[in-house]
Amino acid sequence: MNVLVVLEHRFLRTPDGAVWSTSGCAYPFWARYRDVFDSVRIVARAAEVPEAKPGWLRVDGPGVSVAAIPTYVGPRQYLLRRGEVRRAVRDAFVPGDAVILRVGSVLADALLPRLREMNYPYGVEVVSDPWDVFSPGAVRHPLRPFFRRWFVHRLKEQCLGASAAAYVTESALQRRYPPAANVFSTGCSDVELPREAFSDFPRPHRNLSNGATIITVGTLEQLYKAPDVLVDAVGLAVKDGLDLRLVFVGDGQYRSWLQERADKAGLAGRVRFAGWLPVGAGVRHELDQADLFILPSRQEGLPRAMIEAMARGLPCIGSTVGGIPELVPEDDLVPPNDARALADKIRDIVRSPARMEEMSIRNLHKAGEYREEVLAGRRRTFYRQVLEITRSATGRIGTMAPIAGAVK
Repeated sequence: MNVLVVLEHRFLRTPDGAVWSTSGCAYPFWARYRDVFDSVRIVARAAEVPEAKPGWLRVDGPGVSVAAIPTYVGPRQYLLRRGEVRRAVRDAFVPGDAVILRVGSVLADALLPRLREMNYPYGVEVVSDPWDVFSPGAVRHPLRPFFRRWFVHRLKEQCLGASAAAYVTESALQRRYPPAANVFSTGCSDVELPREAFSDFPRPHRNLSNGATIITVGTLEQLYKAPDVLVDAVGLAVKDGLDLRLVFVGDGQYRSWLQERADKAGLAGRVRFAGWLPVGAGVRHELDQADLFILPSRQEGLPRAMIEAMARGLPCIGSTVGGIPELVPEDDLVPPNDARALADKIRDIVRSPARMEEMSIRNLHKAGEYREEVLAGRRRTFYRQVLEITRSATGRIGTMAPIAGAVK
């Protein structure tokens, strides 16, 4: 059986038909679905580009194809192309295929009416939380409060209508967006951690007399990861007497704005923007040069970047948002949007080498729970549930009795 996977990721397509990603969701990610399914068809936006750039990752390949949806960025462009987009999503669906929706997702909503008409089962992979995505400060749009309520409502409906559900968190997203009663549900991160992603040993005491390097990894296209809060906090910590440097791995429209903010915060010469780096060795090299990883996010599912940092034995600080509290203890957490609390946490940790060593040991051990060999079994169980539910429904479409959890 084939599987159709609908998601919000934006890909790039070259004239030869090849599909590329600048960050994650490359071919190995999709090949995992083929542990259970015969082939994978991805439904996502794809912008046309003249050629692939160095460091881009190939998405399609043997058994993995992409049904490219007309690209758009933001609500206005979506509304202008809404009819075209929704038709393209519906046309990609072939009855008899299994359906998995990676939600929250606007594109998933485009397919749901068709699934309802057919009383057709589907699975969900819940990877983000619109309550946090559209929280104050995360998105700058006059309709942000409306979007927040609307997309939370839609995600709750998507989860309640699913015949099987997988969440990237163990409990955080499940509490806010529960599945229907008696529906298969599991917590399973979608992080990709090969053996080489793990450091062999925790980090020993480090001499920070020459200053400490803080690193964060994530998009700068929106303010979901709160890079502005991190800049403000590091600025406050430097004013408190700490010698700090800050490295951003990632890129986006807010890069120049953050550089200006850093200069105003007294961090001229202390901040480096590394841009997008090749997934794997490129990012690990930067992590290994740093002393402390910080992710003060306004929105998270379960942050892959933090797990990758933990796998390198890095001490980590995070916000109390999403699945971050599932990764690090309360002592290593701060409230979102609180630069002063984050600055104080940085000071307390950097001035305690023994604490940093303890954090390194604990984080490396915790990251081990997300090794591929640990997660693969949960993932396959979810895929098999979707396959079997679809198989039992196929051939009875239009006359079958309602399936537990199926859309109504």
